[in-house]
Amino acid sequence: MSVFTCYTSMQKRYIVIALLCLFCTAVTAQMPYSLVIKGGHLIDPKNNINEVMDVAITDGRVVQIAKNIDATGAKQVVAAKGLYVTPGLIDIHGHVFSGTEPNSYLSNGLSAIMPDGFTFRVGVTTIVDAGGAGWKSFPAFKKNIIFNSKTRVLSFINIVGEGMRGGVWEQDTTDMDPRMAAAVALSNPNDIVGFKLAHFQGQNWTPVQRVVEAGKLANMPVIIDFGGSTPPLPLEDLFLKYLRPGDIFTHTYTLLENNVRETIVDEESGQVRPFVWEARKKGIVFDVGYGGASFNYSQAIPAMKSGFHPTTISTDLHTGSMNGSMKDMLSVMSKFLGMGMDLPAVIRASTWIPAQVIHRENLGHLSVGAIADVAILNLRDGKFGFYDKTGYKVDGKKKFECEMTIKGGKIVYDLNGIANPIVLR
Repeated sequence: MSVFTCYTSMQKRYIVIALLCLFCTAVTAQMPYSLVIKGGHLIDPKNNINEVMDVAITDGRVVQIAKNIDATGAKQVVAAKGLYVTPGLIDIHGHVFSGTEPNSYLSNGLSAIMPDGFTFRVGVTTIVDAGGAGWKSFPAFKKNIIFNSKTRVLSFINIVGEGMRGGVWEQDTTDMDPRMAAAVALSNPNDIVGFKLAHFQGQNWTPVQRVVEAGKLANMPVIIDFGGSTPPLPLEDLFLKYLRPGDIFTHTYTLLENNVRETIVDEESGQVRPFVWEARKKGIVFDVGYGGASFNYSQAIPAMKSGFHPTTISTDLHTGSMNGSMKDMLSVMSKFLGMGMDLPAVIRASTWIPAQVIHRENLGHLSVGAIADVAILNLRDGKFGFYDKTGYKVDGKKKFECEMTIKGGKIVYDLNGIANPIVLR
């Protein structure tokens, strides 16, 4: 065989290989999408998108965002015309350490709830349990709840080792061990996003110092439910002396009975206190944490009128709050929309901003390549009544309703069968 003949054979092999590569590329390009969302109004704050766009999903990831995506051959097509398409909602303050232990409150107790029953139906794909588990009880929380939930469940672990059991347990400063809390957090970086302090009563800064020390040791934020005392400890000191940029003050718009906690709005002047604005400039995160008794229109309305909007919108979800004036994530979002917060800002405070606050920047957006967590929302027109724990009522004209929730590219909730074909689970 001549050298020329060998060279020609090699050329032929290269040509065949090249053609195969082109064929494989073409086949790959023509592979059907897993799911295409057609005709919805996409609001993706991270990417500054606020217009009608299609979204294509394959293998649990967003693969294309465009004005008109050809859905031919897609395994499922979602008809979203007239609806809002957003990243999956992130509730950074819930209580989902549900259990059967009596007298355990929100730590393996009867007042916390199982997440999957109350998240997907309102567009929430990620919820953070806020202090239910302490560093002692976190293994049980991980085994029972995190491992057994379709919802993405994360945790702010309690600085109290016993967790949020209520009563004397949450007053026990000897059980507030920052080194043990930090060690557990650093051993579970996929599940733990920070530390919680809640419900401490008394003229004592030790609990705040302990939880912030844990935050420093693990390089994670803390979330503070400031408890109460008579006279109240000064919020100005909490914000400007103890908390760090990125730390979270929850129950921002609350007015507690007997004035055991300072408010952000001065009731006499109706103005947001100057040190609160200073704290915002410092980088303190102001979270709604609505709860059963932690939201008052008398605080929220004047704050909103002055432009003091929440950094993050959250529920403080548990059996008491969900059956009280709070209801759910979409109800809280609807209230802030009704108080003058614009629609993109409400979505931002419920998706991309909380993702950044908990340092999970892979969530809360629909960039190409991102995890395909999606909420499809209907903004209903009508007459709606929104009230707070005191019975003060505000009439609203718009209210969010969840039409569909997609978690990791799979439809996990479909209110009205807008997917074609409908997949029964």
